[in-house]
Order: sequence, then structure tokens, then C-alpha cells
Amino acid sequence: MADTVAQAIRASAAALEPVSITARADAEHLMAHALGVSRSDMLLRHMHAPVPDQFDALVARRMAHEPMAYILGEEYFFGFMFKVTPAVLIPRPDSEVLVEAALAARPDARRVLDCGTGSGALLLAVLSNLGQASGIGIDSSQAALEVARDNAVSLGLADRARMLLADWNEPDWSRTLGGPFDLILANPPYVETGAVLEPSVRAHEPASALFAGPDGLDDYRVLIPQVPRLLAPGGCALFEIGALQGDAVVGLAERSDLSATLHRDLAERPRVVEMSPRS
Repeated sequence: MADTVAQAIRASAAALEPVSITARADAEHLMAHALGVSRSDMLLRHMHAPVPDQFDALVARRMAHEPMAYILGEEYFFGFMFKVTPAVLIPRPDSEVLVEAALAARPDARRVLDCGTGSGALLLAVLSNLGQASGIGIDSSQAALEVARDNAVSLGLADRARMLLADWNEPDWSRTLGGPFDLILANPPYVETGAVLEPSVRAHEPASALFAGPDGLDDYRVLIPQVPRLLAPGGCALFEIGALQGDAVVGLAERSDLSATLHRDLAERPRVVEMSPRS
């Protein structure tokens, strides 16, 4: 039995190796969380302290493949810390490509719409860099919207970001949004129903935000044809996509009379399709 923080971290890191490729870092973050201090403060000042009672329960959750972000209740994205719960997808670094593309495409944007806002990460990251803009985040999950609202408050953006319950599969879902919009952001569900996923994803992240039919394109087929009427003149929409969906989503855009440009992530995989009305 471990008597000190240092001993417990070593033992837990070894136990977590079959579960995580970042086992040592996971153990350190979990211990810092249990102690209620930062990781750096723990490493500097608490390594010989007694092990807090709740540490073993945190490790057990990670052993069951629960994502670190859900255990810790937060995740960094685009330089900001976001609250996350199992009601929302965990923001991922790959999605930062969409934020960068949006800021480059319309640095003068005044009105932004985020479809499927989840934690609010995309919308709030964009608004944090566009001081003149306001935005609306929509989601079909009330629990997700509560998380997004909390993040808007914590980032000082509650006066510029509204989070509304809406489902783009329903008739007239956008009637009360008060468009048009200079920027539309979207990270819709795009995973194939039968896809093989890591246990931490399939067992813990919300299925309604992941799966979109046999080819993962169901939500694109519904939402992309609605983009032209939602965009202001000169506006553009940016959709995150799966790595093998570039051609299909570009085709959907072109059939909706939209020009489409593909953006790649740091691994050179297709990640975002930027769309604008054909001139």
C-alpha cells in the first residue's frame, strides 16, 4: 500500500499502462485533482504528503476507460479551459482547425451560428477572438446547453453568446434564430453507426453527438442544404468532417450551390470543409 503521493503515483501509473498511453501523466493529473492543487504545485510541494482518500476512486474510473476530461471535469481547447461533462463531446485539438479557418475566413464577422454547440467550445473560441461579434449556439440537448452556458459565463462571454434548444431535423428550427449569419460553425455527428471506437469514446461520450447513420453523413445531408438561406452575403460555413468524408461532404456542398474548400489538420487529414455561396 502506498504511503505517499509519490509512491501512489508510481503504482497507479503502472496499473494504468494497459488503459492509457499517457499513464504517468494521467496518474499525476488525478492525484493533483484529488489534492486540489495544480500538477506543478503537486510535483514541487506535495510528493511526500499522504495519499488523499478519493485518489483510488479516481484511478478506478480511469481504469474503466472513463476519459480524463470527464473525471477532471475540464479540457483545454484553443488556449481556453472548458467545463465538460458526459453530456457533451470532449473538445479535441483537431477541431482547432475549424476555429482557425473561421477566423481567417471572416475576421470581420458580426453574427455567428454554431450548430451542435455541445460544450460551446467552437463558438466561444471564435467569439473570444472576434471582439465585435455575437453568436448563437444551438443544441438538441438541454444538458449540453447548460454546460455551454456555464462556459460562456466563465469566459466572460455570456453577454455575447446565447445558447438555444434547437434541432435541425425539425421543421422551422431556425425561424427564431434571427439570421442571417456571417459565420456558421458545425461539428455535427459524423461517425458511422458500426464504427469501431475506443472504449473511452463508445462507452462514455454521448452517442447522439457521435453517430449519424451507416455512412456517418445523415446530419450533413439535412443541414448543408439549409446553409444558403442561413448565410448573410459574403458569409461562409465551416463543417468538421471525418478523415474519409471530404469528397462526400464537398459533393453535398456543391449540390447545394455552395463552393467548397477543404482544410487539413496537422496530420494532413481532411478535417474541415469551408462553404460559401457561389458568386
